[in-house]
Amino acid sequence: VTGASFFVFSGALKSSSGYLAKSSIVEDGVMVQITAENMDALRQALREMKDFTITCGKVDAEDPQELVHIQWVEDDKNFSKG
Repeated sequence: VTGASFFVFSGALKSSSGYLAKSSIVEDGVMVQITAENMDALRQALREMKDFTITCGKVDAEDPQELVHIQWVEDDKNFSKG
């Protein structure tokens, strides 16, 4: 589990790269490179406020190397008050 101050999602990963998705730590955040098709699915999930999982690693890998899981939680109205 990795905590981050921000996330960057890039839809510029080419299908021919051999990767499902790639993630990397950038300063105090995380950058996730995904295909354009996956970016469309991510946008739709965010609009509908649905959880979304991105599998990172090589296409031909037996086990996924990493999972980026976007999860909606209950609204905490007491966060950062004042």
